[in-house]
Amino acid sequence: MTARIIDGNAIAASVRADVAAEVATHIAAGGRRPHLSVVLVGDDPASHVYVRNKGRASEDAGMTSDTILLSASTSQEEVLDHVRRLNADPAVSGILVQMPLPPQIDPHAVMSKIDPRKDVDGLTPANLGLLVQGTPFHAPATPAGVVEILKREGIPTQGARVVVVGRSVLVGRPLALLLSNRGPHANATVTMAHTGTRDLAAVCREAEILISAAGAPGAITADMVRPGAVVIDVGTTRVADATRKSGHRLAGDVDFQAVREVAGAITPVPGGVGPMTIAMLLVNVMRAAKALEGRA
Repeated sequence: MTARIIDGNAIAASVRADVAAEVATHIAAGGRRPHLSVVLVGDDPASHVYVRNKGRASEDAGMTSDTILLSASTSQEEVLDHVRRLNADPAVSGILVQMPLPPQIDPHAVMSKIDPRKDVDGLTPANLGLLVQGTPFHAPATPAGVVEILKREGIPTQGARVVVVGRSVLVGRPLALLLSNRGPHANATVTMAHTGTRDLAAVCREAEILISAAGAPGAITADMVRPGAVVIDVGTTRVADATRKSGHRLAGDVDFQAVREVAGAITPVPGGVGPMTIAMLLVNVMRAAKALEGRA
């Protein structure tokens, strides 16, 4: 068996086209053009690439965007001042504070001050609380992207045994909640595995849908995968690669070449979940714009 490769780029392009059409309709009906503001602190190269890509995608969808660039020595209070200003600005639909932040800044303190309606990362306590209640407003973009992949690929989740490897507040925990909540593209029986899980391989082999968000290259091997399972690789870790001009490449959590001979379907890295993160961010920005104008 050789797994079907799920094309995240194609699915993301379809989502982005849907958002662009919604933006055009919104503006034609008299709505304000959606605007994404990003706060970027420090000089992390990967963060700068991600932010640049988010801005470009926003503009491609007919939105506007801007980036507030701050030095790595910026204080927490300075960041909070920017957040408060963006909260109060009616022209701003969505606010995103790019992670990671320098050590002197508490990310939880910053996230808690973002207006939940403008929290397009879905990480404020209010939005995470709504997710726990089963009534999410803005869901975190990467978990939402995984659910959208399953939905658009026609992969049933109702009653399915799902294992999520990873328990971060960015991906693992919200993804487990999204998939276990009631709904047509959820209602799964979800196990959340992590570094403390005994016999991880045996737990993973129970999964009809195996999702890894551990950030550990090669952690999921072929012997951990149930034959015919759907394998979603959320991991994106930069590893050294002397054969690349950049000196590095992106590596997923899954041993792709080996696992594709066992799984029924699999997402690659890159080109799998990654493109969906930005696509679902745009979905959140559009939702925020409509909610702020009372059009949701």
